[in-house]
Amino acid sequence: MSGLFTPARLIGLAIAAVIAIVDQVVKWYVIGPLALRQVRHIDLLPFFDLTYTENRGVSLGMFEASNMETRWLLVAVTAAIALVVLVWMMREKKLGDIAGLALILGGALGNIRDRFELGYVIDYADFHIGGFRPFLIFNIADAAITIGVVIILARSLLVRDKDEPQAGDTPRGEAQDA
Repeated sequence: MSGLFTPARLIGLAIAAVIAIVDQVVKWYVIGPLALRQVRHIDLLPFFDLTYTENRGVSLGMFEASNMETRWLLVAVTAAIALVVLVWMMREKKLGDIAGLALILGGALGNIRDRFELGYVIDYADFHIGGFRPFLIFNIADAAITIGVVIILARSLLVRDKDEPQAGDTPRGEAQDA
């Protein structure tokens, strides 16, 4: 069993837990002490505000849960995806891959908890440049998922792990006999 919980995988599980916890604490803070649900909008910086929204769908608001059946279907589907990501993470060996998957897992867990408890995901982060909004309103879990996906894609496209020599392979620089 010790082979399953390698140091890199334990770090991954810790990253996922921290992301899920920080996401929930920030959501509690913006709807609790900041009362964002009631005030709806708080100007912070020229390029960043807090704007309360309830996302009843998944990414980009697609597949909106308009009734209890679709709400629980979304909970089940996103939980299944999180389970696949967990299994994938526990099979990986490289910390870079594990960290990317951990960000995705932690973000998924934060949003699943919202959907399970409330029926929707709380979004509040509103990045903009004047009237231009390059992103939809999001939360820490969404940001972690996005960063995790970028890490996984970048590593799969750009990082070439050295292959282990196979039996019968000739080491580099040595000529084979003809």
